[in-house]
Amino acid sequence: MKRVLLKLSGEALAGSKKTGFDEPTVTEVANQVKQLVDDGIEVGIVIGGGNFWRGRSSETIDRTKADQIGMLATVMNCIYVSEIFRSVGIMTQILTPFACGSFTKLFSKDRVNKYFEKGVVSFFAGGTGHPYFSTDTSTVLRAVEIEADMILLAKAVDGVYDSDPKDNPDAKKYDEISIQEVIDQKLAVVDMTASILCMENKMPMLVFGLNEKDSIVNAAKGKINGTKVTV
Repeated sequence: MKRVLLKLSGEALAGSKKTGFDEPTVTEVANQVKQLVDDGIEVGIVIGGGNFWRGRSSETIDRTKADQIGMLATVMNCIYVSEIFRSVGIMTQILTPFACGSFTKLFSKDRVNKYFEKGVVSFFAGGTGHPYFSTDTSTVLRAVEIEADMILLAKAVDGVYDSDPKDNPDAKKYDEISIQEVIDQKLAVVDMTASILCMENKMPMLVFGLNEKDSIVNAAKGKINGTKVTV
């Protein structure tokens, strides 16, 4: 595996606090990504914004504005996580689909490829830059654009289940499932738009729990305790 897109759940980065950041959790992620970079794997990263904002939970605010707040939440997440990465010796850059002054660079595939050639980890913040698209969708979009070999989906839940394990203690976890089955059964791996984008562009995913020891490194090496989503 030469190039991966790692999606980090905002909630997972918040740890047990459920909001903001849990620095030991983020530092552990940084140390694992450093192992991948040292092994010559090129890493792009998308981070959700759920540790700061979940726009769909507010009925008062216009959907477009709520989604814009969510986009900015992902920018804050990427700035923070990028700095923790730098503290362990990783070179980083943050790219957004809209101008953020000197905070970030504008996304382009050519720019990302130049960063990858230099061993730089690229953070893709700000979603797609448009409302009505989640960070799930921007994850798949960026993975397809940069021609990643696979998406590594690090979540608070340790894989894909046939129902929500929080609500159903008898929920069954899949070791492997096709993206077509995910769509047919409406399983909440990623949202429907992202699922269809995965299917159409044949982009496989590995879904696993962020909090398991060495879960990112193991997933990149194919040793996964979660679920493989095939195309």
